[in-house]
Parts: sequence; C-alpha cells; structure tokens
Amino acid sequence: MSSKKILLIEDEQALADVLEAKLKKEGYDITVTYDGEAGYNKINELNPDLILLDIVMPKMNGYEVLEKMNENNIKVPVIIISNSGQPVEIEKTKKLGAVDHLIKTQFDPEEVIVKIKNYLNKEEEVPVQANAASGGSESVKGGIKVLLVEDDRFLRDICSKKLVKEGFNVLEAIDGEQALQNIEKFKPDIVLLDIILPAIDGFQVLQKIRANQDAAIAKTPIIMLSNLGQDDDIKKAISYGANNYLVKAHFTTEEIIEKIKKILNVA
Repeated sequence: MSSKKILLIEDEQALADVLEAKLKKEGYDITVTYDGEAGYNKINELNPDLILLDIVMPKMNGYEVLEKMNENNIKVPVIIISNSGQPVEIEKTKKLGAVDHLIKTQFDPEEVIVKIKNYLNKEEEVPVQANAASGGSESVKGGIKVLLVEDDRFLRDICSKKLVKEGFNVLEAIDGEQALQNIEKFKPDIVLLDIILPAIDGFQVLQKIRANQDAAIAKTPIIMLSNLGQDDDIKKAISYGANNYLVKAHFTTEEIIEKIKKILNVA
C-alpha cells in the first residue's frame, strides 16, 4: 500500500479517532482536523489525494469548504460524511463536486476503506450492499418489493439503504431497459422511477409499463423522481399514469417512505 495522503475533516472526536486508526492500519498517511476552517487550510498545505469531509462543523461547514475549493479550482476527490444523507443534501454536495457520500449511522470503517480504494486505485466500484440491480435472491424473498430505478449512484445507495432499513425488499435498476426487465421478472409492488435515464427515459418506461399486456404489471404503482419539477413534466407524468411525483432537491427519504406506505395502504 503506497502512503496516499488522506485529509479527514470531522468534528466528532470519537468517529475521527476510529477512522484515523483504521486508515493508518491500512497504510494511509492520514491527517485529521476538527473544524472546516482548519481543514480547508490544510488542503493547500498537504495537497491530499482524497478528503473525507463532514457537513456540520464549527467555523466553516462542509458546503463552505466545497465552495471554497471550487472558487480556488482545487481538484481533490471528496467523500462526504453526513448525519442525514437526505436527497437535497446529496444533490447539493454533488453539484459542489463531491464524489461519494456516507451516512454516519449506516456505515462501518470497512465501507470507508472500500470507497477510498475505489477512488485512489481507480478500481471499479465494489458493491457494499446485498440488494443489487440484477435482483439477488435476498431481493425477492417475501415482503413488499420496491423497484428503485435511478442512475445516480449517490441517491440510489442512500434511498436503497433507507428502504431496506424500513423493511422493504429493494430491487435496483440503473437504466430504463434494466427497469423493464426487472418489472417483468420480479413484478414489484411499487416503482420509484427517475425521469432522466440513459437510453430509455422515465416517461418512456412509464408508458411501457402502463401498456404491458399483463394487467398486474400495467397497474403497478409508480412514483416519478426528477431533478426538474416543472409543471409540464408533472402534468406529463400524471397524464401517462404516474401515481405521484417527487422533485429530488425537495424531498427527504422519510417522505419517500410515507408516500410508498400511503399508496400501498400499509402501516
């Protein structure tokens, strides 16, 4: 293991100590700061290979650190460490240049190592959860099946983990074709469907589902997910048969759960 330099900007002493010890054991050259201002100042001094960045911190928060990095054209991969992991936060940090996102209550140090190696070694991403886009055996056993169609890895990972934690079985698809295949194969109870997808967009997927010859598939409840939120898109989705519509920058994962339960009429 080469001594790649990692800067950890985290104000929670206990978490910082755990991550520092784990990263040192893995052979990384780790520097820790406990507020955003000190962390930002260390970036120019250290020229790190990767930054682990908390959002809520004294003196300068994580958003402000990312904004200053952008202003000064500092190009270092940043993995966000967050308390919430809400879609609105993910969208904001993505726009500011973050490459990945971890939720404090849901990750362990091993997952941090996987993500760091992914970016530092330029390796293909290693899956960190059991439910896969192809639909593993665990994804189709009993319970309510939710098909999450989302090409954004940040949001897909966060939403999937939240849904699994709430007791749902989650199937994933990263594009429209995969979504249609999973619908035919697994017949999910509800679909969370992104609009902007590779090749076949969400509107086309929605139309194909509603036109399916299998009546059960054609009637599958569908919640559209979008970056847009324009009235025309909302009207278009509803006219094509969507049951509901959520704008990514506005909703929380808790709201997704509430809408799913309301549509499926479950407690």
